[in-house]
Amino acid sequence: MNTIRLSTAQALVRFLTNQFVRLDDGTEQPLFAGVWAIFGHGNVAGIGEALYQVRDQLPTYRGHNEQSMAHAAVAFSKARQRQQVMVATSSIGPGATNMVTAAAVAHVNRIPVLLIPGDVFASGLPDPVLQQVEDFADGCTTVNDAFRPVSRYFHRITRPEQLIQALSRAMVALTDPAQCGPATISVCQDVQSLAFDYPEVMFEKRVWGLRRQAPDAHDLAQTLAAIKAAQKPVIVAGGGVRYSRAESVLQAFAEAHQIPVVETQAGKSSLTADHPLNCGAVGVTGVDSANKVAGEADLVLAVGTRLQDFISGSNSIFKGQVVQLNVQPMDAVKYRALACVADARTGLESLSSGLSGYRATVEWLALAEQAKKDWAVLRQEAVAAADDVTIPSDAQVVAAVNRSISDEAIVVAAAGSLPAELHKHWNSACVGGYHLEYGYSCMGYEIAGGVGVKLAEPDREVVVMVGDGSYLMMNSDIATAVSLGLKITIVVLDNRGFSCINRLQMATGGANFNNLLKDTRNEGLADIDFAAHARSMGAHAEQVENIGGLKAAVTAASGRDGVSVVVIDTDPMHASPGGCWWEVEVPEVSTRSEVVEKHKMAIAERQQQRGY
Repeated sequence: MNTIRLSTAQALVRFLTNQFVRLDDGTEQPLFAGVWAIFGHGNVAGIGEALYQVRDQLPTYRGHNEQSMAHAAVAFSKARQRQQVMVATSSIGPGATNMVTAAAVAHVNRIPVLLIPGDVFASGLPDPVLQQVEDFADGCTTVNDAFRPVSRYFHRITRPEQLIQALSRAMVALTDPAQCGPATISVCQDVQSLAFDYPEVMFEKRVWGLRRQAPDAHDLAQTLAAIKAAQKPVIVAGGGVRYSRAESVLQAFAEAHQIPVVETQAGKSSLTADHPLNCGAVGVTGVDSANKVAGEADLVLAVGTRLQDFISGSNSIFKGQVVQLNVQPMDAVKYRALACVADARTGLESLSSGLSGYRATVEWLALAEQAKKDWAVLRQEAVAAADDVTIPSDAQVVAAVNRSISDEAIVVAAAGSLPAELHKHWNSACVGGYHLEYGYSCMGYEIAGGVGVKLAEPDREVVVMVGDGSYLMMNSDIATAVSLGLKITIVVLDNRGFSCINRLQMATGGANFNNLLKDTRNEGLADIDFAAHARSMGAHAEQVENIGGLKAAVTAASGRDGVSVVVIDTDPMHASPGGCWWEVEVPEVSTRSEVVEKHKMAIAERQQQRGY
């Protein structure tokens, strides 16, 4: 066996540069598009030196915060529909633990990302080193053990030869549709620099295929029987539709069988907003048309969705038989579902072949069409705003931005009030125009996510929408985007606090407390000039006073290179109509009578849940 002597870090990096993925059209591309890195004493001498040697083959990007650079890596993979992956590497200690939140984002959303945090000395001789925590009951524990519950695959490398098996296993977590998620290769800092005679075959080009699992014959037969017996079916389009690149197949399936479609956050923009069968956003952040259709359907074909509580209304919306078409068996059995374990595209194609001649009833389509018309009236009332409107609602801002950008644009957001308003009101004129991280609802993802999306889709306009709360949590990637020469528009909605949670606090009977800045224990309110702050990082930035100014600024930003930031004050108390019940625990005992009453209401409302 021929071998080559390399350091562990060199072997790891060389392996990554020789991994490729085969696309549906038969072409190949590198699996790894680049590495996000912040170097420290736990990775600069080993991983950092190895990355320098391949800097032209595997580009390295410098981040400003380990969490945000990992967010950018996650967003890139999501925007590439899991067809390509980025890497994030950090030092030990706080650098590593900063990436744990991003690992959770990737894990919940089933997005592949490779995390390479530095770790302590495997030898243990200089312990405790700087930034090393010590568990007095377990001498093997390091902070990197925090990655275990949020990684699909975790391996701590304490000997150079462990890479041989570990890397191939990590590739499975990054490329298998059912297991997809973050892989963490934690490399002890002394081991990174140790040399080993690695087998040359380890570094041969390997092409990974993205498996398309066909449905089992029994699963297919029972699913077909259930659909054929249904008169009022609905399709729930989840993120799996997009990751399978099954958008055109979904459209063809819905049209052939005349079945209305409702969209999750991850599945939104699988169909364009103007498609006649698209009834809109479903769930707590959804619209009346979609929730009415979903609630009255006698069969719910859930395609590529895990049906989390915001989509299912805490298991209260869907009254009909649920059929789960999902590549992950654990997802396929949720909500007493008939399981059809398969890739979304392959599964829909197989179902359509077996449903020749089947169509939903004319009466059902008429109900769906009327529900859409009724919602359109309510929506217009919610988003209508004259150009001179100051302190607009979030919905009015969303609609104004939507009208001011190109049809091919991609909107990026993550947490707070915006996911509901965007899910309801953003009209995607182009497939793939909606990028929301709402599985983990992670504040701070937005701007970093915009960077990742722009790297993944350089030819499409990217618009980030972010509240002042998330902006203050993580904004340094404005400087990252500027330094990379990326063209991104960022719209900051300043409502002076955490307005979404303030409204939830009020809805559960609580007093206004510690959410809006005016209700916090402060000597005075911070008067933050977000535009000046963004300009200090190199962005073109301006504060606008009204809807007309917003539309003009966003239109101008569309024609301008570089990073543009537009700031507008918004109403913290307004929320759009629509949505459905969501279970939130309300205290049974309180000194506030409002809380006690809300508890009684919550107990009564819980009766609408269908069980498990």
